[in-house]
Amino acid sequence: MRKSNDNVNHSLEHGDQDVLELIHTVMHQYRSQQFQALRHGAHDITHMESKVLTYFARHANATQSDLARDSGRDKAQLARLIKGLRDRGLLEAIADESDRRHVHLSLTPEGNAILSELQTQATRLTSRAIGGFSPQEQAQLFALLQRVKQNLDHAG
Repeated sequence: MRKSNDNVNHSLEHGDQDVLELIHTVMHQYRSQQFQALRHGAHDITHMESKVLTYFARHANATQSDLARDSGRDKAQLARLIKGLRDRGLLEAIADESDRRHVHLSLTPEGNAILSELQTQATRLTSRAIGGFSPQEQAQLFALLQRVKQNLDHAG
């Protein structure tokens, strides 16, 4: 048991950052590099806008209320994001036939094209980030991060 605690203390002594700080730093670098090309290109997509596009790509014809419920985000913030994406022609809205107060949202062809660019960039960055890792190391990293997530999911 003592040896296990020593391993934990030793791992936290690697530099100024603990494991979760390092994960945060890595994700910040990843997101920054992921959106740098689009920010300086023709599209100017923010992280939250990409999340909204991804949501509606995965949940075709969902509503703004569905997004708010599933994301836990503020409805007013989401309304502004969605309006901006609609104004730019990246999302289209279709009123529900049975209740016109409900509007179903889906990506336009341009929205799909931008999301495809984001996914291509994400694939390139992922390859760069884990470059030189063997398949076993990749699987081990994935498994360890899954365990961290599960531990946090079950934390009270």
